[in-house]
Amino acid sequence: MSPSDRRVVAVIPARGGSKGVPAKNLAAVGGVPLVARAVRECLASRLVTDVVVSTDDAGIAAVARGAGAEVVQRPTAIAGDTATSEAAVLHALDTYEAAHGISAEVVLLVQCTSPFIVREDVDGVAEAVLDGGADTALTVAPFHGFVWRDAEDGTTTHASADASADASAETAGETTADGGYGINHDKSYRPRRQDRPQDLLETGAAYGMRVEGFRAERHRFFGRTALVRTDAARVLEIDDPHDLARARALAPLLDAPRPGALPTRDDIDAVVLDFDGTQTDDKVLIDSDGRELVAVHRGDGLGIAALRRAELALLILSTEQNPVVAARARKLRVPVLHGIDRKDLALKQWCEEQGIAPERVLYVGNDVNDLPCFGLVGWPVAVAGAHDVVRGAARAVTSTPGGDGAIREIASWILGKELS
Repeated sequence: MSPSDRRVVAVIPARGGSKGVPAKNLAAVGGVPLVARAVRECLASRLVTDVVVSTDDAGIAAVARGAGAEVVQRPTAIAGDTATSEAAVLHALDTYEAAHGISAEVVLLVQCTSPFIVREDVDGVAEAVLDGGADTALTVAPFHGFVWRDAEDGTTTHASADASADASAETAGETTADGGYGINHDKSYRPRRQDRPQDLLETGAAYGMRVEGFRAERHRFFGRTALVRTDAARVLEIDDPHDLARARALAPLLDAPRPGALPTRDDIDAVVLDFDGTQTDDKVLIDSDGRELVAVHRGDGLGIAALRRAELALLILSTEQNPVVAARARKLRVPVLHGIDRKDLALKQWCEEQGIAPERVLYVGNDVNDLPCFGLVGWPVAVAGAHDVVRGAARAVTSTPGGDGAIREIASWILGKELS
């Protein structure tokens, strides 16, 4: 992209120090490190052009790069407990723009401590600023609770934020030095939910700012602020071990594929498959003569045959120079390239030879040597049980492990009722 293109840079602050949950940003939820989850959703956004992780930690930097993000080293001066997120975003934005010779129109602050952020949230705040006329934007969720405060915490008087016509002025401003009082309601009057104004809770997941104003104000809220509503069920910020435990318990439910989140026949022209760990369980049996044996799944063969009948281009791409790979490819009647050191270069050349746009390719992998190919294609897919970083970089993840019918599952995504 040229400097004149409309850049939306997503910055994910992820420092190494965390007292509440040590190494929090590397903690896995749904098998994927928090920082990789945030990177994954930003990369899947329609509007984000650049994804940058700001960190002072080498481990976080490695995971972020593996998930497909650029990394900016955060100076110690803005990496402590009192450092603001705004300072980290400004530093990362300035550094990234200078290094790449670009100029961003919108910058996003995306928090990896909100594990269930989704690409629609990221697009929502970006679009509100980029095309919606807002200067700033944030994700919010409907909130219906009555908020209380204890006077013993330091406040002795209050005026109700929601005094009704039925409540007297004396009650609305009563002294509550020895008790609790309402913040978004008057405790003497309990309106029905449908009679109350809709309160909105700041989720902490994503914020959008017009760059020019952000640099001038050095704060995430200025000018006109747009509220981007999101699913209240996904609102969770990880601040302590109990939050992390809840996130891990919820992940099997909230990480389930959403409608429209899986590829269909209209989305792709080719399917490229890794072999070991994708079509197998990554285990090898060796007989007394040194010959290798692997187990494959009959359902995968059925799925591949259906993809072939649907006239999708197919390829098996493997780093292993192994007769078993070639034998399996012959049985499936699928072209194979194996013994490949640089799978990404081989894949790029194959796409050029076939006249297939890489963004129309679905690539299935399971380990870190698949990541360069993930960066080339429009549909990077990881099998269940893949390396954490690989799952974090994937656009979709199967529920079935490699060697247990994962390819059959992917074929059912693509072909739907044709392979039900």
